[in-house]
Amino acid sequence: MSNVSPEQLPFGRQSIDQDDIDAVVQVLRGDWLTTGPAVEQFEAALSAWAGAPTVAVTSGTAALHTAYAAAGIGKGSEVVTSPMTFVATAATASMLGADIVFADVEPDTANLDVGAVEALVSGRTAAITGVDYAGHPVEVDALRALAHSHHALFIEDAAHSVGSRWRGEPVGSLADLTTFSFYPTKNFTTAEGGAVASPNPQLLDRARHFRNHGLVRDRSVQRTPDVGGWHQEVHELGLNYRLPDVLCALGLAQLRKLGRFKQRRKQIVAAYNTAFASVAEVATPPCREQADPMWHLYPLRVLDGRRRGLYDALRSAGILVQVHYVPVHWHPAYADLGYIRGMCPHAEAFYEQQLSLPLFPGMGDHDVDRVIDAVTRFFQRG
Repeated sequence: MSNVSPEQLPFGRQSIDQDDIDAVVQVLRGDWLTTGPAVEQFEAALSAWAGAPTVAVTSGTAALHTAYAAAGIGKGSEVVTSPMTFVATAATASMLGADIVFADVEPDTANLDVGAVEALVSGRTAAITGVDYAGHPVEVDALRALAHSHHALFIEDAAHSVGSRWRGEPVGSLADLTTFSFYPTKNFTTAEGGAVASPNPQLLDRARHFRNHGLVRDRSVQRTPDVGGWHQEVHELGLNYRLPDVLCALGLAQLRKLGRFKQRRKQIVAAYNTAFASVAEVATPPCREQADPMWHLYPLRVLDGRRRGLYDALRSAGILVQVHYVPVHWHPAYADLGYIRGMCPHAEAFYEQQLSLPLFPGMGDHDVDRVIDAVTRFFQRG
């Protein structure tokens, strides 16, 4: 593993090799730039990792929007979800007209707390959306059973967790709908991109139509099929969320390395966990017995109230740590709708402590040691 520049060590970055570049160049020299054979090849390869068929879209946000649309989320619906996530998890449902119900999280994993969700579901609940925070899967079995007992769908926002497993089963096969993100800092990248996975053919078909304007080209289901060979119809409105061939080619090359990426991330997490186990002022991320995470983030928790001081010290040293995330209900867009601070105390306490340390496959051992030394020296100084 080659080391990153000692001046700047980001919390995450893409890992691009010559075979990724060659794959993109090959598509650029071919006949298709978008909606061609590379899309189908990428979806097939991704489906093998996800354990369910997939539909590629233009971003993780587009994946959430597409999944909610496929689920029939709209005005009058309630979506119960976590505040400890990027705002898109809630915003895409809000933009379809749904009401968001924020449930609190487990204080250690920052994943949805099943008991908190159970206290909030109602007859209007159309979906429970769990977020696999940092790559650690949510309590899939309990949340899925809870959703289904209320005639709702279970959606898994797996933007952090492509490549993770729960009870030996791949994330992507466990929920009614699962969404992925392939942004450059994610577990692998298509530059921008995402996908929806589902074992339910009807839901997947709705997702596939939504990502392509809702166009219906199958004559057997068209209402006026005999107009001519050019004819196409829109039965339900959709958007253009098609991921182009040139980006799918990059994703296909990246997927071939996903197992190696996962192993390197695990090694870095293990090194951090060992180093920080004796630092009383911090807590390392837990891992449930049922989980085999593809660690996307390393969420160190600073317990002594000095998160801001550590953040400033590390960034001054060129270690570009980050905080994930401002609780969604704290954003003015949701505060203006009446959501208040204090409604999810575990999520809010987690946010006040959380700091994402650098974690990506291109980190060399020297980079890992640099982070460990900087964190431990900060607390040794008192």
